[in-house]
Amino acid sequence: MLIALMRRLLDGYRARIAAIVLLQLVQAAANLLLPTVNAAIVDDGIVAGNTAVISRLGMVMAVIAVLQAAAAIAAGYLAALVAMKMGQQLRGEIFAKIQSLSSQDVAVFGTQSLTTRATNDTQQIQAFAVLVFTMLVAGPAMGVGGVAMALQQDVALSSVVIVIVPLLLLIMYLVVRRLIPLYRDGQELLDRAGGILREQIIGAAVIRSFVRQDHEIRRFARVNSSLTANNLSSALLVAGMLPLVMLVVNISSVAVVWFGGHRIQAGEMNIGALTAFIAYILQILLAIMMSMYVLMTAPRASVSAERISAVLDTEPSVRQPENPESLSPQPLPMSRDPLRPATLEFSQVGFSYPGAEAPVLTDISFAARPGTITAIVGSTGSGKSTLLNLIPRFLDSTAGRISLGGVDIKAMSLDSLRESMAVVPQRSHLFTGTIGDNLRMAKPDATDAELWEVLETAQTMRFMRDLPLGLATPLGQGGTNLSGGQRQRLCIARALLRKAPLYLFDDSFSALDYDTDTRLRQALQSTLASATVIVVAERISAVEGAGLILVLDGGRVVAQGTHQELLETSETYREIAESQLALDGRQ
Repeated sequence: MLIALMRRLLDGYRARIAAIVLLQLVQAAANLLLPTVNAAIVDDGIVAGNTAVISRLGMVMAVIAVLQAAAAIAAGYLAALVAMKMGQQLRGEIFAKIQSLSSQDVAVFGTQSLTTRATNDTQQIQAFAVLVFTMLVAGPAMGVGGVAMALQQDVALSSVVIVIVPLLLLIMYLVVRRLIPLYRDGQELLDRAGGILREQIIGAAVIRSFVRQDHEIRRFARVNSSLTANNLSSALLVAGMLPLVMLVVNISSVAVVWFGGHRIQAGEMNIGALTAFIAYILQILLAIMMSMYVLMTAPRASVSAERISAVLDTEPSVRQPENPESLSPQPLPMSRDPLRPATLEFSQVGFSYPGAEAPVLTDISFAARPGTITAIVGSTGSGKSTLLNLIPRFLDSTAGRISLGGVDIKAMSLDSLRESMAVVPQRSHLFTGTIGDNLRMAKPDATDAELWEVLETAQTMRFMRDLPLGLATPLGQGGTNLSGGQRQRLCIARALLRKAPLYLFDDSFSALDYDTDTRLRQALQSTLASATVIVVAERISAVEGAGLILVLDGGRVVAQGTHQELLETSETYREIAESQLALDGRQ
């Protein structure tokens, strides 16, 4: 999985990778030549007392050393550049993929896990790529070359190499095999720790109000302890490997000096050859350690590649049509706004989550027409928000047909479908930036005058006048420096700025007081008089003036009609209305 992912990401960098390989081969060749030249200086210069040989070969060593340093620096720079570009591309692909997933797909992975995959997992692969491009070619080249050059210096003494290389490879194999499951568990624990931390930050007010700080601290501490134990186990394996390798190498160095000294005493080997042989032993050690370091990081990168590939290979449950159709009805005559008539029609629509025992929605049929407010009411869990999410295809219906302007919404491209509507979600979400930036998400080229117009319609002027910076007022993440009602009204203003033929309000007035709610609805009736409007609401008072009210119960439309008609014909609607009126009477 890791190799396939990196191969795909590196397709556009083949020339740079070829240059890195060439530079690393030059670096390895220079490293291998230095001990041989040094042996010649010892035997032909120092031992023989030939100063000219020392000077000449010393200059050669200096040139080789400079060449080796230049090649190493250039290879390191190119390796870092390619790895950073690869990480940038991978983060971009993950972000784009997440944007294409439906809320149902996102729920499979979890928000925190997707965040970790786009950041920490990508960082692991990026760090691994740097090591690969820096060491993977130079390491084996130095190892194989070191063995060959050691054999050239003395064949008999090379038996030490034949013993230590397999022993070092065995140590490396045992360590890497144990690291893989540890790293996999570690990434999962990191997901859990991040998820708990995110919950505790977002739900801080709830935790404090129920005095559950100690419980939450203990809950995080358990996961934190497991993550620490996992990281400690992997760190001990990595830390213990180096002393084992050094033990093997030091024993082998002692053996080389011992047997080499006897061969020099017997006249079968020169002193320079022994120094070169020791240098090649150290180079073989360095090569194995370089390769081992790459392979130690490979398990973590492999786990990260699996997690990232799981996201990138996910087929979105909401798919684009191969030959999309367009919504192109004629503009309304004598209309000041560029709204277009767009009848929304549900025909025996159903929806079920994969693997669910029962459908969430069953046999939903109705028509929402331009110039009419269609309201959806029902008890909690009756499927109101799910029904609304089917219209912009945040979820896809599993039965029946939904059409907009006579066109099946599944035959429209997602962009054109969503551009034909303005959605105010149940959770009022604002982004980091200014109020103006948040409003212009609906229309990037909107003028300040247009912004103030929709803000006035959304009944925000009372609090907007108190903001010294006006449209330039900065908002924190999620708009947390505003009240719930203020956030709702800004989200409504943002939707109004789009001037779409279809508006979807998902319980978007729940945080407003009665007076503001009344004034806002009156303003919307005139502003959206030509549009198709669908409102999900909990309060009966909010839908009394709707032209069509759907009553949902258990995922089915049990009644539909006007407010007066439903009071007379629908027991479910009448019970909801009477319970709310009784509550209002107590207040």
